[in-house]
Amino acid sequence: MTEARRVRDRYLAAFNDHDISALLATFSPTGVVVRPEGTAEGPEEFASHIAEYWAAFPDCRLVVWEAFGAGETAVEEVSFAGTHTAPYLLPSGEVLAPTGRTVYVRGCNVSTVEDGLVISMRLYYDQLELFSQLGVPCLPST
Repeated sequence: MTEARRVRDRYLAAFNDHDISALLATFSPTGVVVRPEGTAEGPEEFASHIAEYWAAFPDCRLVVWEAFGAGETAVEEVSFAGTHTAPYLLPSGEVLAPTGRTVYVRGCNVSTVEDGLVISMRLYYDQLELFSQLGVPCLPST
């Protein structure tokens, strides 16, 4: 098992435990996360992003379908599952009131690890899939 894979396994366990300290212990002080909503630079921005998900979907978990590591790179195919029970900040800046809906969204993480810390993580998932499951209109009304 590569170091990158070990670090990401710790990250995934911390995410599912909702343990921000353990999660940030896997993240470089200069780390960058690129996700559909935008870029988070450094641990404070990243922690804020994670806290939003944990607050809006307090029972959320990542289920890993496939995972591998090669050198400094680790990749996971995952699904995010959780119930929307608290306000959720949409990319538009609007806040979506709790819907009580359960979501199940597939995604992929590609991370680069140096010196035992994630320096770069790219998260890919289909926002349309998430918004559809939450009942958010994706097209402007006419």
